[in-house]
Amino acid sequence: MGFDEDWAGIRSGTTAQDPVGTRLNQLDGGGGGGGGGAAPGGAPNLATAPAKKKAAANTIENELEPDTAKAAKWADAATTAAVGGFEGWATAAGLKTVETTWDNQVKNLLARLASEKTALRGAALSFGQQEIDTRARIAGVRPSSRIEQY
Repeated sequence: MGFDEDWAGIRSGTTAQDPVGTRLNQLDGGGGGGGGGAAPGGAPNLATAPAKKKAAANTIENELEPDTAKAAKWADAATTAAVGGFEGWATAAGLKTVETTWDNQVKNLLARLASEKTALRGAALSFGQQEIDTRARIAGVRPSSRIEQY
């Protein structure tokens, strides 16, 4: 049996077994929202950990950014030495091109790390402030009681 026969058999077996259908993203029949942010059964399940976001941002700031910059400087020094060793050769020009590409990639990586650090801190602050605001609104709502009329 050749490839074509095997492939035809696989395709015919698959199409016979797998039903084809369409799933629409819409409200369910029970009037609840879609699946976003809800656990099975409809209970909300949004959870956030501002402390973990702050810790991740601190790791980026205190470890990843400095270590990346240090590695970039080490590679630049080694490449500069190699360029000097190949002075007058086409290899020196190639190494300079590699060094320029490397420097651009390091700059992009450091910019990305800074962006992620800022986003993590912003998210931690935003979720924390939202929680404080929600607690304040809930605390401001007092149930009415007939005792208050006297």
